[in-house]
Amino acid sequence: MRKRSSRRLLMFVMVCAAMVIGYSIFKTEISEVFPAKQAAAKGETMESGGQVIGTIDAGADAKPIAVPTSAPQEQEPIVKTEDGMVVIAKPADMAVLVNKQNKLPEEYNPSDLVYPDVRFIFAEKLDKRMMRQEAAAALEKMFKAAENDGAMLAGVSAYRSHSTQTTLFERYVKKDGLEKARTYSAFPGTSEHETGLAIDVTSSDGKCAADNCFADTKESAWLEKHAHEYGFIIRYLKGKEDITGYQYEPWHLRYVGKDIAAELAESGESLEEYYNAVPVTK
Repeated sequence: MRKRSSRRLLMFVMVCAAMVIGYSIFKTEISEVFPAKQAAAKGETMESGGQVIGTIDAGADAKPIAVPTSAPQEQEPIVKTEDGMVVIAKPADMAVLVNKQNKLPEEYNPSDLVYPDVRFIFAEKLDKRMMRQEAAAALEKMFKAAENDGAMLAGVSAYRSHSTQTTLFERYVKKDGLEKARTYSAFPGTSEHETGLAIDVTSSDGKCAADNCFADTKESAWLEKHAHEYGFIIRYLKGKEDITGYQYEPWHLRYVGKDIAAELAESGESLEEYYNAVPVTK
C-alpha cells in the first residue's frame, strides 16, 4: 500500500515538473520570436487603431500578429460637417478655400495679424486695417509697385472678426433680404475677411469703394494685370458667379501666395475650380 502511494506521489511530482518546464520553454520561444524592442528597431511594427501590428520573422510564411496597446490613438479628422457645411480643419493655411460650403471654425482667430503700412480711405487704426503678416508684407510691395505705375490704391476693409461679420451680414439681410444679401455678403464663418488674407481695395479718392464703378478705374486694370505677381487674386471673377456664389467684385483681393496666384492668372480659373470643388451656384 505504501509503495503504491509513493508511486502516485512520484508521478504527480513528475507531471508538475514537466508542466513547469514546458511553460518556461513556451515563454522563452515567444519572447525570442517577437521581442518588442527588436521588432521596433527592424521597422517590423506599426501602430494602427490602437494595436501594434508586426510580423513573425519566418520567411515566406510570415503572418501578421496584433498585440493590444494600452490606449488607442485617435487621428484628427480632415474635416467635419456642421449644418450641411464643411468645417475647415486647417484654417490657417495660406491657400485655404473658404466659401459657402467651407466654413471656418467659430473660435478661429488669426494669430499673426499686423497693420500693413499702406494707404486706407480712413485714418483710424481699426481692426479692418489688419492682415496676416505674410499677406500684409505682400500688400505693401503691391501698393508701392502700383503707385510707381501711377495706380493709386487704397484699402477699404481687410480683417473682420466673426462677431463683426455677423453684425454686418445681419444688417445686409435687414436691408435687402436674405437671398440678395448672400450674393454680395458672406454668412458668418464663410467670409474670407475672417481669414486675415482678404482685402477690399479702391482708388485713393475712395469714390468707387466696394462699387461696380471700380472696374472702370486704372487701379482695377493694374490689379487685373499685376496682382498675381504679389500673390493676390481677384477672388470673385466676372462670369464665375455660379461657381463662386458671389457677384463680380474687382475690388476683393485674396492672398494665396505667388505660385497659386500665377497658376490662376494663367488659367483664368476661380479658386473653386483650382481645387476642383463643387460649384456653389447660389
